[in-house]
Amino acid sequence: MAAADIVATPVVADGRVVDVRLETGGKVLSLAGRAGTAAEERLGAARVADGGVPVFLGAGLGVAVAACRRAGLPVVVADRDTVVSDATGVRAACAADPGLLWADDADPAEAVSRIRAFAAAKAPGEPLYPVLHPVQRRLDPAWYAALAALLAPPAAVAAASAASRRRPFPKALPRVLCLTSRFFLLGEVVRACERLGAPCHYLETGDELDKDAFVAMVRTAVSGFRPDCVLTVNHLGVDREGVLLGLLHELHLPLASWFVDSPELTLPLYRPAANEATVLFTWDRDSMPPLVAAGFPHVHYLPLAADETRFTPRVRCDEPHPWRARISFVGNSMWRKTAMRLAAARPSRLLFDVFASLAESFAASPCRLVREHMERSRPELLPAYAALGSTERQLAYETAVIWEATRRYRQECLTRLLPFTPLVVGDPGWRDSLDGEGRDWRYVPELAYYDQLPEFYPLSDINFNATSRQMKGAVNQRVFDVPSCRAFLLTDARAQMDSLFEPGREVAVYDDPAQLPELVARYLADAPVREAIARAGHRRVLAEHTYPMRLTQLFDVMRETFGG
Repeated sequence: MAAADIVATPVVADGRVVDVRLETGGKVLSLAGRAGTAAEERLGAARVADGGVPVFLGAGLGVAVAACRRAGLPVVVADRDTVVSDATGVRAACAADPGLLWADDADPAEAVSRIRAFAAAKAPGEPLYPVLHPVQRRLDPAWYAALAALLAPPAAVAAASAASRRRPFPKALPRVLCLTSRFFLLGEVVRACERLGAPCHYLETGDELDKDAFVAMVRTAVSGFRPDCVLTVNHLGVDREGVLLGLLHELHLPLASWFVDSPELTLPLYRPAANEATVLFTWDRDSMPPLVAAGFPHVHYLPLAADETRFTPRVRCDEPHPWRARISFVGNSMWRKTAMRLAAARPSRLLFDVFASLAESFAASPCRLVREHMERSRPELLPAYAALGSTERQLAYETAVIWEATRRYRQECLTRLLPFTPLVVGDPGWRDSLDGEGRDWRYVPELAYYDQLPEFYPLSDINFNATSRQMKGAVNQRVFDVPSCRAFLLTDARAQMDSLFEPGREVAVYDDPAQLPELVARYLADAPVREAIARAGHRRVLAEHTYPMRLTQLFDVMRETFGG
């Protein structure tokens, strides 16, 4: 793509570029995304830990590049996007650095030749670690894909296979090849590996990368890093055509995939999905029987946890604060999300007309899947559901029904809380949901998960939680994060709660929205009880529910399954 086809607008905060808005081909892209510079900071730390010679295919904001240079590593940046690098200022900042090579040759082969010569001179014998920027690769996909493929040496095929055959799953901490994505939980996983002392290597993957380049990047990472297993969250980074699974089978590498959303709404898109070298971990115990029935040989329960290094207790002060509240709720109204999934499903007139009633009846049913609910209670809808044709459209319709059920449930709960003037944090859709109720309530736009929510939770006397209707028995992330901050949580009762917390002593629970006015009034009037529950919940999180503990459990399962 020619530079003239890209319009790059820097986003500046505190005197530095924190993002770049890219307009190209009628699309608007964000160079950094919602994670801002945090993703590049984590990537830089991982590259420093790996050593070798990082090869950044796209400079991004330059945060990871700078981290590697500060650590003394020689660095290669392969980047022809002059409009982007002018907006970030990265190339100008690197121009006088003898330890950094900027490769922008039009011919990928010439670029790779220069890269190898630079690496041989600066770090003889050290491996190259290609890192493909998830956004910049879309600006010139052919060039970046060719570079990725060429950077894999011919010996990488044999070396990767030999390395993996020589290394049974260790009794000590494993070496983890982590498939990266923008999913929030990946950062917690990587930090947990680091805190445990388990070597971890990032591998950027994505559907914009062609097959040959993808295979080359995996082989290069395996031959250089020599992992004991591959780890992903929600199957992100695993291609739907089965290329990665086939390659991992060839390399004798097991895959651990930790699902923190419904696997039944994801895995049907993958063919093939089940094999002996894949271990599925699910945050919802109720999803285990369907996964086993679907043919997955290794399925285990692994609930969510808290990052107690970020979600920490705060010193309570009585000074006024815009976030201070007697009761608050953090969550999505589901208005826009529901509409987008329904549009993706393109339902027939029949499925559109019954949409609201189906969401209501699904919420009241014990079924976890909309398809199952239709089979049991609405069989007349099955022909129309089947007529949607593709798995993608069917799953989009199911998801839309679940989210509509959640939207209605959350609105009902918050309506019952209006006499207490709740503070609602989330998307603008809440104005459509609550403004017509005729009572006062306060609104704060969405807060940053890592930077702001740890400060927000301790400022509420009651942190209210209403779990998605997708989760009939499981608990969500807030059930761990709020107690981790030693803050008080009032949440809906869940069957799987009893194995994680003691309801009534470590968290407060309600069984039905109708109970909320009485429960809220009682807890607001009894600060000592709230404090006792918050302290007990905090102790339980530290004792049993941290991410290093979850990763230790995951490694134990992998060792039992594939141990040498």
